[in-house]
Amino acid sequence: MPGAEVVAVFPNRIKIAVSDISDLKGQEPVEVGSYLRVYDGNESSIIAVIENYSIEIRGSETEDEERKKVYMIEAVPLGYIGADGKFKRGGGGITIPPKDVVVASHLEIQSIYDALGSDIRRFHFAQLSQDPAVKVPVDGDKFFNRHIAIVGSTGSGKSHAMARIIQSATEIRDPSRDSYSLNNSHIVIFDIHSEYLSAFPEANYLNVESLSLPYWLLNSEELQSLFIETVEEQSQNQIAILKRGITENRKEHFSGPDERRDIIHYDSPLYFDLGGVIDFIRAKNEEMIPGATGKLVNGSLKGKFENFLTRLENKYTDRRLDFLLGDQTRNMTLEGVLRQFIGYDEDRKSNVTIIDLSGVPFEVLSISVSLISRLLFDYAYYYKKAHAEGKSETPLLVVYEEAHKYVPKSELSKYSASRSAIERIAKEGRKYGITAAIVSQRPAEISETIFSQCSNFLAMRLTNPEDQRYVRRLIPDSLGPLTDSLPMLQSGEALLLGDAAVMPSIIKLKQANPAPSSNDICYMQEWIRPWHDVLFEPLLKDWQK
Repeated sequence: MPGAEVVAVFPNRIKIAVSDISDLKGQEPVEVGSYLRVYDGNESSIIAVIENYSIEIRGSETEDEERKKVYMIEAVPLGYIGADGKFKRGGGGITIPPKDVVVASHLEIQSIYDALGSDIRRFHFAQLSQDPAVKVPVDGDKFFNRHIAIVGSTGSGKSHAMARIIQSATEIRDPSRDSYSLNNSHIVIFDIHSEYLSAFPEANYLNVESLSLPYWLLNSEELQSLFIETVEEQSQNQIAILKRGITENRKEHFSGPDERRDIIHYDSPLYFDLGGVIDFIRAKNEEMIPGATGKLVNGSLKGKFENFLTRLENKYTDRRLDFLLGDQTRNMTLEGVLRQFIGYDEDRKSNVTIIDLSGVPFEVLSISVSLISRLLFDYAYYYKKAHAEGKSETPLLVVYEEAHKYVPKSELSKYSASRSAIERIAKEGRKYGITAAIVSQRPAEISETIFSQCSNFLAMRLTNPEDQRYVRRLIPDSLGPLTDSLPMLQSGEALLLGDAAVMPSIIKLKQANPAPSSNDICYMQEWIRPWHDVLFEPLLKDWQK
């Protein structure tokens, strides 16, 4: 038997029998994850990655002949190199039967990834896990223009991976220009756990104390999610009176021409006074009207809004919601709101805006994400519309950390606003220069509409079988067994695949520098220290304000 022989070729697998492993390996080691080149008679070759191997003991029909070990290697084809030397994904172009099998050399593997060329579209943030000397670039235009998903169990390195990608994107320099002060990248991060400020200390940082998110920019769905309990008997009356009160109040505060006042509606992005709306509803709740005899009698809505008014007043006076309902939101302009989100602060410009949602009460988390997402989409839409040539000169990347917390696969009404806003970005954002990066440890719990629109994936270690099945089903490439490595990946490793990648690859990302503050707590290191007293006063002051 020859040293290495292809014994079976399937659409998603190649089986190779090797009697002497030294005939196969050449100068490169042979291990699970190694890349093979399988040549044919026309100088084309399949590129495949070793998935597994087994050893068979083959005997002979006579006792005089020696029993031999045969290595049976199964490899997953990733694409092929044609006679022109160019790598193409897919399984075509190989004649039957293939003949020589060798381990692809370092230079051969790098030449495959170098097929992207060296122009400005080449974007590099990781190395090949099996050979860290091999750089794995992606097509930057396709990577950032076609929604990204980064998934992995807790501790797999998702935040570090996202931070590394953003750091690489904000450090790009145009070789055609000698020097300039700032790149034109614009990245907005929804930060659930206060992780990203340490990675981007110069970022435009907005937390619950510095964020201004005016309530009067909420649309009808968001307003009703904030103020209406749909299970209450009077919920339909509450929606009707809220709509009427807000619409009339917007018209009262409108200072433009009368002909425009007539077209103001419930969803118009114009100021209204929430206190005035509450007074309007209170008046309707207490309204007395003349009866048939001229005597005042209860109006049709008399006493029906007691619970509603209590809820409105409680939220109106809740200091935790000052960023949404407080005095500072009344004087904000739409331009000022947009500037704070996309880094056009009048005093300091910034590539990265971190919206720290850790202090946002959970009951308004989804609404906050919904409003900001909707404003960013509308900005991108109207920017492109305002330019005759239809250019998007300030494209946005919006990073949704822990996305399963506010766009879950749930029919609950409290998530409907954020789901609608993010699904709109997922389905239409590419046309207007706004891309979503979905980061989650529970992909199976995220809206399927959003995930199905992602064209580039970094699948890190996933231990939950349901999440593994979900990712396998959504990944656009027919990779089959490659995804079996998902539960065994080390921290910082990921399966990279999608439209932007030359070929599906197990990559290793360098540590973000500086790193996000998402490291595990060192329990043993802290527990062996001498007793540490807690200063409760500042902790409780922040807690109770």
